[in-house]
Amino acid sequence: MDSIDHFNLRSFDLNLMIEFDAMMQELSVTKSAEKLRIGQSAMSHNLSTLRMLLQDDLFVRVGQKMQPTAKARALAGPVRAALTQAQNALQASDSFNPQTAERVFRLGITGEMEMVLLPALVNRLQLTAPGVRLLCRAISAETVDMMMGSGEIDVAIGCKQSRHLGEVLFESSVACCFNAELCRLASPLSRDDYLGARHAVLSQTANVAGCVGDALEALGIELNVILAAPDFMPLLAAARNAPVVATVPRRIAVQYAPLFGLTFCEMPIPLSFPPVTMNWPVWTDKDSGLVWLRDQIRLVIRDVSRELFTITTH
Repeated sequence: MDSIDHFNLRSFDLNLMIEFDAMMQELSVTKSAEKLRIGQSAMSHNLSTLRMLLQDDLFVRVGQKMQPTAKARALAGPVRAALTQAQNALQASDSFNPQTAERVFRLGITGEMEMVLLPALVNRLQLTAPGVRLLCRAISAETVDMMMGSGEIDVAIGCKQSRHLGEVLFESSVACCFNAELCRLASPLSRDDYLGARHAVLSQTANVAGCVGDALEALGIELNVILAAPDFMPLLAAARNAPVVATVPRRIAVQYAPLFGLTFCEMPIPLSFPPVTMNWPVWTDKDSGLVWLRDQIRLVIRDVSRELFTITTH
């Protein structure tokens, strides 16, 4: 998209383009003034200003009529198109029909939500809004604020940011995933079993202990971490193939541990983690399409949570 020189445009009275378009349609100062509901002298003054700014006569008298110059004719099409677009934008109703909409929504999403939310959300959108597409970007606590502020993403899921509007989607908890045969462990793990094991944890920083290790260090506990990875899939794959315990969000464990042939159980040491939130910039709060999308995300989270609860209680 071409950039707009707002400073130069600000110094140019864009109302003059409306008067120019009226003159092109009427080819009469009197009729143009009547159309715009201004006095004839005001219309003449504005036309003189426009001639000075554009350095062209724009309209010249030929016999009893005014005729546009070559420059006026060249300007007429683009000016009319710009005014039409502006009018359409101002008159457009703020509505969103998911069945007919063709729109790309930009989601900022964490690794957990990629695995828990996206599959169900895509399935729902295909059924209810086949023309809607999702462009997903990875976010972290360090990048999400900037990405929302710049308009790079419309909605952020997973990172709490106080500068933007938001709500809690669900509380966070973690679970332990392991290959029972390789680890020679049984579910549920005892505190001693957990602390005596080798561990695979999520880490998106230079700290090998990751967020789980950080939380435990605050309690004076140090884990034997042998693998720290930025995504959950490598942790689950490692737990399937090596005698390590992967500590992952509980929703990840419930949904994916069985696919890897892993046993999972609650973590034997209670830890508190920030809740999973959905955030969005204040200037998109009333956007009808984004209001609809946020509702779909809430419904999907509700359905996924209900399904995972059913699985864990069997």
